[in-house]
Amino acid sequence: MVLQRYIRGFTRRPAESAMLALMWLSAGIAVLITAGIIYSVVSESMHFFAVVPISDFLFGVHWSPQMAMRADQAGASGAFGMVPLLAGTLMITVIALLVAVPVGLMSAIYLAEYAGAGVRRIIKPMLEVLAGIPTVVYGYFAIITVAPFMHQLGARIGLPIASESALVAGLVMGIMIIPFVSSLSDDMITAVPRGLRDASYGLGATKSETIKRVVLRSALPGIMGAVLLAVSRAIGETMIVVMAAGLSANLTANPLEAVTTMTVQMVTLLTGDQEFGNPKTLAAFALGLTLFCFTLLLNIAAQAIVKKYREQYD
Repeated sequence: MVLQRYIRGFTRRPAESAMLALMWLSAGIAVLITAGIIYSVVSESMHFFAVVPISDFLFGVHWSPQMAMRADQAGASGAFGMVPLLAGTLMITVIALLVAVPVGLMSAIYLAEYAGAGVRRIIKPMLEVLAGIPTVVYGYFAIITVAPFMHQLGARIGLPIASESALVAGLVMGIMIIPFVSSLSDDMITAVPRGLRDASYGLGATKSETIKRVVLRSALPGIMGAVLLAVSRAIGETMIVVMAAGLSANLTANPLEAVTTMTVQMVTLLTGDQEFGNPKTLAAFALGLTLFCFTLLLNIAAQAIVKKYREQYD
């Protein structure tokens, strides 16, 4: 009976049935692609961990993946501790967020709540242009303009800022991800119902109090999504780090020194003619798996925060 009903519905609405099948196919393809990516990364990572103990990889503080062709050559056994790479990634990401989140959020509040229609039509497209600039251009901007300026500024105030440093890379990366925070936050703030603002004004709240206690709290889930997107963009950035922070795997908490990130080392390990049976090449897949797990945990935490505030303010 159910089958007959389904067949009659299919014959009566062929266009809808075709679109439904197309959507199911698209969803299935997306799932299969995701599963294929996870399988390839996990399988190659297991080959790497069969050679290098996982404890040495996760907790090692030295990164020198130079593997010699023969056992009697120098560097026959490389060091695959990922702690310096993780520390460099987190340091540059935090610096970028310290630049992008305040500037992006403040600009979004201004555009949504204070700017006139004419000013908004000019400023918002100019901010969004930053998102379309290639990252290699940001890299050139970092090494040609920002790095010399920071080096001279450090010399004047007595700080030894290296020509390649986490500070320079983080500053330029923060400029790059400002549009991700600004544009999405502006959309979320604008989407807050006008009735909430009017109710706040009716109770005697000022404009700034309304923005702080009503608008931002109601738009917080969307703002968290914007920040999460900015974090993902910063973690995955490679070109700016290569050009502005260098390739040195230094374990340091000093942002004035040169560091490197996980994505940069992944590109470095896979550049040129490499054999996939070599631990040096397989280390790139282990880094990719670690980065995937880190991003997954970050998404889970962000979803928990969004759910908490969405239940409170919906």
